[in-house]
Amino acid sequence: MSTRKLVIDTDPGIDDAMAIVFACLHPDLDLIGLTTVFGNVSTDVATRNALWLAELSRQDIPVARGEAAPIVQETRPFAREFHGDDGFGHLPPRAPRGRPASGSAAEFLAEAARAHPGELEICAVGPLTNVAAALGSSPEFQELVKSVTIMGGSLDAGGNVTEFAEANIWQDPHAAEIVFSANLDVTIVGLDVTGKVICTREDFAELGRSAPVLGGFLNDAAQYYFESTLKRNGIRGCHMHDPTAVIRILRPDLFTTQSSRVGVVCSGPRAGETVWMDGPPERPPVCVCTGVSAEDVRQLFLETVRSGF
Repeated sequence: MSTRKLVIDTDPGIDDAMAIVFACLHPDLDLIGLTTVFGNVSTDVATRNALWLAELSRQDIPVARGEAAPIVQETRPFAREFHGDDGFGHLPPRAPRGRPASGSAAEFLAEAARAHPGELEICAVGPLTNVAAALGSSPEFQELVKSVTIMGGSLDAGGNVTEFAEANIWQDPHAAEIVFSANLDVTIVGLDVTGKVICTREDFAELGRSAPVLGGFLNDAAQYYFESTLKRNGIRGCHMHDPTAVIRILRPDLFTTQSSRVGVVCSGPRAGETVWMDGPPERPPVCVCTGVSAEDVRQLFLETVRSGF
């Protein structure tokens, strides 16, 4: 099996870090770069964190700084409740040795699509502002990209930042609307499935023992996530939102899906809500994950990170 060319568009973020480490370690993924965006933290902090995660994971890959604000609306508050002021919970800021790539995230995505036509897969685990920018600046982008897998939205599970909206879509609903209406192969991995994949403190403690550098970092960062999830949701564990989206790319057989047109509410009290649509007929359908083999996804994540250092 050939490796899959992957870019993760990210706002690290504790579960972003989990997704990035997983992608760095899995032998069937060729992580060719990271692009950064606001969401859990500012774009500046996200870029610093992404650089540091790449270095920690021994990945000599470019990190391209992305958009710093939504397309239309004012910037929403960052997700400090779940990720802390600097993205990694209680841990202090990390100082990477490297610097971001010279071009923007949108430019990097377009260039990567041209370099790997029909092969590039994008996993967007933050707001979709960079993907929307790439669509706007590169007319051939949507024809060259193989697929875009999104951690975001919720069709039947409600929201996690408001009653209606999932955080990534809520941060920039106009960008999500652009992406969902584009001629792209889009898969939505939303709260309908990611809310069912949960790891425990014991799982992460074991990762820290098995892989002291990568697993140890994730275990340390996840403690804040566990505390926040228990306080907010009463769950003794953490939702594996972003790793689940990466795993969907590798193991689609672990998910049930439905093809549907999906729209986004862009303003008002329901802003950020993702909704099923009957039309218009020219709007392309997207693949929506509706079910998941949660234990299999959990085990694949744990087994892969255990193989680290």
